[in-house]
Amino acid sequence: MPDRSTMKSTQTNNADSFETFLEGWMVRQEHYLDELLSAQQHCHDMQDEDIKELSSRMLAHYQEYYEAKSRIAQKDIFLAFSPTWLTSFERTFLWIAGFKPGMVFRIVTNSVLDMSEDQTQRMNRLLEQTKLEERALNDELAKVHESVAGPTMLEAVRRSGRLVDGEASEEETAIAKLRVALESLVANADSLRMRTAMKVVEILRPAQKVRFLAGAAQLQLKIRSWGLQRQEGERQESSEDER
Repeated sequence: MPDRSTMKSTQTNNADSFETFLEGWMVRQEHYLDELLSAQQHCHDMQDEDIKELSSRMLAHYQEYYEAKSRIAQKDIFLAFSPTWLTSFERTFLWIAGFKPGMVFRIVTNSVLDMSEDQTQRMNRLLEQTKLEERALNDELAKVHESVAGPTMLEAVRRSGRLVDGEASEEETAIAKLRVALESLVANADSLRMRTAMKVVEILRPAQKVRFLAGAAQLQLKIRSWGLQRQEGERQESSEDER
């Protein structure tokens, strides 16, 4: 078993690697938002195929994020649940290492005000299906929490501080089972997040897709900006207290 200093160093490297990726990804997010806002203003002059191509690129942009996050989760699933690259404000929105899938329906409500009756019915059916899948994942998360609090895991963690060579098998087995369970949970949650967004886009008409995707990008960038502002304010207050 690697010593704790090695594990800490590896975790730091993984976090730094993803933070570098995220910084570039957020810059591209801002560029996409500019495109979407421009398209929103000139939607009537654009061909449906052009809007579809922009929507596809935006969804591919999100897919890139999930693929990068998946690689981090495979390296260190515990880091994915406590992402150091997010501000404390951003972490308040986390649900199984990401945003709750149902959040996209709030964005639809705020950004798309002209859905037809058929679209509204389809959206409501999708919402109910998404809630069912969210509940199933919540049940799985509860089972993981119960296993962590169980006697086998607690004993393994208690013994981890005084193990010698050849005695780590029980602890490693318990931690490995937890890691596999969490990796599966995050993979399924990410899949639900992406599938829900794609199905929402499928229901919407071209001009509506633009407003929805712009609304989603704006919300994420605002949450990021607010989080960084709060973090900087807390840092300044801490510096003043130390003087």
